[in-house]
Amino acid sequence: MNENIELYKHIVKDCDMGKFTIEKLLEDLKEKDNKIKKLVEEILQKYEHFYDKAEKYLKKHSANVVDNGPMSKMGASMGIKKEVRSDNSDSSIAQMMIEGISMGSIDMEKKIKNYEKEVDKKQLNFAKEFFKFQEEAIASLKAFL
Repeated sequence: MNENIELYKHIVKDCDMGKFTIEKLLEDLKEKDNKIKKLVEEILQKYEHFYDKAEKYLKKHSANVVDNGPMSKMGASMGIKKEVRSDNSDSSIAQMMIEGISMGSIDMEKKIKNYEKEVDKKQLNFAKEFFKFQEEAIASLKAFL
């Protein structure tokens, strides 16, 4: 498989899960007065931005766009509901998001290192830009811990 395509598929899957979980989180926080909601919405917009760009690239190159399966989404959704029910403080929300984004960030860093010599410079820069967004989101969320 083309490494450029593989890299973009990874970004799409990561963004898909990020978008899904943040949308579920925002639903659960809808009636709550959390200060972190504005930051969470900004992070969601960034995930949507990266998803759209990666999806467009994959479609342009006739590659399948594969999102996460319903089982992984259902598990994530149930986990979010449970966490918010037990503790919906900004600190708890920040910690939950940091943990989720960190998993994606670690995977992205590995993909960048594995593919940096095989992928085109433009695609590598896009992956690095996505990784940078993840790291900046984590740093911003730490202010709520």
